[in-house]
Amino acid sequence: MPDLDLRLVRYFAAVAEHGHFGRAAQALLVAQPSLSRQVRRLEQLVGARLLDRTAQGSTLTEAGRAFLPHALGLLRAAEAAVSEARAAASPRRLVVGWAGDLVVTGLVRHLREQHPDADVVTAHVAWDDVRPALLERRADVVLGRGPFVDDGLEVEVLHERGRVLVVPLDHPLAARERVVLADFADEPLVRSADPVRDAFWRVDPRPDGSRAPDGPPAGEREDKFELVAAGEALTLMPDPGPDGLLRRDLTTVPVDGLDPVPTVLAVRAGETGPLVAAFAALARRHLTGDELVRA
Repeated sequence: MPDLDLRLVRYFAAVAEHGHFGRAAQALLVAQPSLSRQVRRLEQLVGARLLDRTAQGSTLTEAGRAFLPHALGLLRAAEAAVSEARAAASPRRLVVGWAGDLVVTGLVRHLREQHPDADVVTAHVAWDDVRPALLERRADVVLGRGPFVDDGLEVEVLHERGRVLVVPLDHPLAARERVVLADFADEPLVRSADPVRDAFWRVDPRPDGSRAPDGPPAGEREDKFELVAAGEALTLMPDPGPDGLLRRDLTTVPVDGLDPVPTVLAVRAGETGPLVAAFAALARRHLTGDELVRA
């Protein structure tokens, strides 16, 4: 079995991506003659021609098409191995993200006490930014609220809260003790950029298959509140508890019959670093519904 040099595999993958030795050489910051020699060396190791070279560029041979997915898998595996090794090494660093009004202060304090040699920092993450923040390694673990697209992530539900309808104080539903979807079915609800979150928060489509009325878009909670206060739309949100909205011109009404909102702990799939595991254990042990929301 030949010993494959990952550098050669990376060179081959670059040529396959660009379809041209010259463009691949520019992307790799190497000389084109050197790149050609390295690819030929890989072909010798594999024992098959992987690329057909023409004046217009390069194309994969049958052998090249068979080799490419395995080559990409090798490169991804190598990247994951390096990432996990660095995560397990000292000095250790963990970036803890939190979304919206959720808090991680107590957990971070516990973690710093347990691991005084670790560098534990925090970062605020927008509601719709949980997955990008993790995959782009701007955070290593995020306390957020689902649902959201979770491809490439591992997501654990820690707690669930009911949903409430946010309305202006002079809205006809403001005096109600509780409502159901039919009570505000014709009202526009604030839209989200994330399609999964948008479907959840606007209950779109509705149980009968009808589509929810479109409302204006907004990302952060404060922007949604401003749209509601201005009378442009209503919005649903997790039950804020006894502390309420912290805005005097709005109120909330509990909604019956809707799925609750999950508060989740999200990490990159396959993440096995000891600090991630320690933070997750603390979250399971210490967090309750009341402790999840800022006092």
